[in-house]
Amino acid sequence: MMDVEAIKILQDGFHRVRTPGAADRVWKDECVYSFDTPESGEGLFVCLRLFWGLGRDHVEQYQKRTGNSIFLHIRRTKTKVETPHINNGDGPEKKVTRLAIGVEGGFDATKPDIQYDFKEEYGVILLPGFIRLALPNDQLPKQILDSIAGVLAAESATKLAEAEALAGTWDGEVRLISKHCDNLQQLDNGKKVPPKGWRCEAEGCLKTENLWMNLTDGMILCGRKYADGSGGNNHAVEHYDRTKYPLAVKLGTITPDGKADVYSYAEDDMVLDSNLVQHLAHFGINVAQMEKTERTMIEMEIDLNQRNYSEISALTEAGRKLKPLCGPGLTGLTNLGNSCYLNSIVQVLFTVPNFQDRFIKNGSIYIDASQDPVGDFNVQMSKLAHGLLSGKYAVKAEDSEDSDRQVGISPHMFKHLVGRGHTEFSTKKQQDAQEYFLHLVNVLERHSRGDVNPADCFKFIVEDKVQCDASRQVKYTQRTEYFLPLPIPMDSAINKEEFEAYEKRKEEAKAQKTTLAQDDIVRPIIPFEACLQTFVEKETLDPFYSTAVQRLVTASKFTRLASFPDYLVIQLKKFTMGQDWTPQKLDVSVDMPLEIDLSVLKAKGLQQGEVELPDEPSTPSSKPKVTVDETVVSQLMEMGFHPNACRRAVMLSGNAGAEIAMNWIMQHMEDPDLNDPINCDDAGPQSGSFLANPDALASIVSMGFTPAQALKALQATDNNLERAVDWIFSHAEQLDAMVDNANLSAGSNSQSQGANNKPTGITDGSPKYKLMAFVSHMGSSSMVGHYVCHVLKDGAWALFNDSRVAASETLPKDLGYLYFYKRV
Repeated sequence: MMDVEAIKILQDGFHRVRTPGAADRVWKDECVYSFDTPESGEGLFVCLRLFWGLGRDHVEQYQKRTGNSIFLHIRRTKTKVETPHINNGDGPEKKVTRLAIGVEGGFDATKPDIQYDFKEEYGVILLPGFIRLALPNDQLPKQILDSIAGVLAAESATKLAEAEALAGTWDGEVRLISKHCDNLQQLDNGKKVPPKGWRCEAEGCLKTENLWMNLTDGMILCGRKYADGSGGNNHAVEHYDRTKYPLAVKLGTITPDGKADVYSYAEDDMVLDSNLVQHLAHFGINVAQMEKTERTMIEMEIDLNQRNYSEISALTEAGRKLKPLCGPGLTGLTNLGNSCYLNSIVQVLFTVPNFQDRFIKNGSIYIDASQDPVGDFNVQMSKLAHGLLSGKYAVKAEDSEDSDRQVGISPHMFKHLVGRGHTEFSTKKQQDAQEYFLHLVNVLERHSRGDVNPADCFKFIVEDKVQCDASRQVKYTQRTEYFLPLPIPMDSAINKEEFEAYEKRKEEAKAQKTTLAQDDIVRPIIPFEACLQTFVEKETLDPFYSTAVQRLVTASKFTRLASFPDYLVIQLKKFTMGQDWTPQKLDVSVDMPLEIDLSVLKAKGLQQGEVELPDEPSTPSSKPKVTVDETVVSQLMEMGFHPNACRRAVMLSGNAGAEIAMNWIMQHMEDPDLNDPINCDDAGPQSGSFLANPDALASIVSMGFTPAQALKALQATDNNLERAVDWIFSHAEQLDAMVDNANLSAGSNSQSQGANNKPTGITDGSPKYKLMAFVSHMGSSSMVGHYVCHVLKDGAWALFNDSRVAASETLPKDLGYLYFYKRV
């Protein structure tokens, strides 16, 4: 029999109970405000109206705020299953056979060493009073029983979100069927390809490995050069550039069952050819007689990454028995499938007091929460902050034999929310930690209106000085940034002879088909001072339109810091692009100092005796007349542009060619007078016109940005592609407004930012800093590998490696990627 109080709560509240429909999300795996789960000591309480999961610490406040008082209580317990120990370490090491994380044959992703059986117990909890009614219970109203059945039958909202993000695994072998395979043109040129003995058919090329046969004309050519210097001479891709024949198969990877590596140049990806057997037969290749003689691209990528994982020995301090750490601020994070970049960044951010003040000490965030806590950024940041800093979840994982692996927390909701709508961060692919840092800064900016933005502690002003080499006159501009990118001058290595000797030994080992011991690895050692010196050196701008002499000249650019933030983020620019545009990483050692003095970077502003470049030419008659190249005008007209627009573009871009003129048109598409006639007397480059590098423009547009946005990024970074990509992602939320403002003042130079126009949130002080954390990457490029971070905690360094937290003994600060410094 129910007591009187339970009956009253049921009578007053059962009309609020609903059965989840198709549009409802049921959060029954984790509390929406904390990281409590059904396995937590108090279990999880699921509201039978809104279907939110709530931990014990939040359910009472929720009931008072909403009036919802009836909950399904879920508790999950586990019992260890005795299983035979198949491999005690005496057998062969498990071989990685798939370029994947978290799947059979792939890289390990903290797979449990101990197996358990799980049992769930259910009950109904009535608030206030925490009155528990056992289930099954035929005394409960049908409306409540139907709701409970619906909650238990519904797919967990967490799992649905994971399914939307590729179900928790990353698999480098997932390939799509090429759109070209069904209607591929194959030339009847009589060519027949032998089953072996191939050689690159390019004139003078002797390559006999890494050969690709084009499936349209049967040409056999060598492939791209690999990141480690091996591979081909790019003849296959050059053939595609000339012919546009889209598909090629890698000879030596063809197996009797009709499988092989197929690359689509047109789709710029490895693909599947559903008609591969027929396409090969066209050139006389019988797959049944073929034998695999070369590694597939997957196998090569796995081998390359396993060799590059030599970094892991240093960065994770392998070989040492590190002391496990746990407690407040020492909580591990589960790897959700290539989420180590996220884990490392948030571990560092929540060490910064500004973030703690905003998301831990501000208790009103939960009270003022919106109707959707799962979609409320401030709530999810507070949830993450509490999970990391409270110490509540920093307990050893029972399902692992590793003493340093914690249960930790799984930031599913946070990752899904922050990545929602982003083409990269919504996926399970590996990402660049620096790009994620900037993305998170942008999201913080959007959600800090009316509140202090904790990311302002990283914000500083960069001053760019451009000096016209012809007139010696100068132009000062300022911009805000959140990190300082330092180039790595490879020529400044202090161990060149030792490194060259190592490279020679490596080539000899490769020729003998052996590998060098990991202890024998030698990296170029680059002094930090050399990186700093490279940053402060002048950069030559060519061409540069000078408003002083009213023509294209060269200019010298100098970059300094007009302010120094409370916390300075330094990025070592390790990720680069090879000559064939393949992503690569510089495997170098830069011994970053524990303390730095950046006084050399202090900006001084306009100096006595310096003359500023004019905004406009001094007299209209001084504009040079331009003879319009009618050939260029015709080329532009063939693209569909109005004749007047074409002439205007050629004139006002300085008659610099079709590509430059086309870029000018794209930049001024919204100009109301674009198609109006133009007087030849007005010809000549406008003082404010910007001539974008066409290759850089195309690269940025290919990332999904509009031409106007790409032009804005290149204009803000003086045509530097790498800086422009960083800039455009860091200003993604303001791009449209910036473009609109630029259109309103088209033709004018960017304005200098005087001292009285200092951006909001800027702090300034001493340029002396002390290292407080750094994020490190292991792998061959930003697209693969693993991230860890080291953080200074109460005077001692701690290593955070996903769910493993341990005391650091040999700090590998020379192999980091992002360094976080605190002002002394």
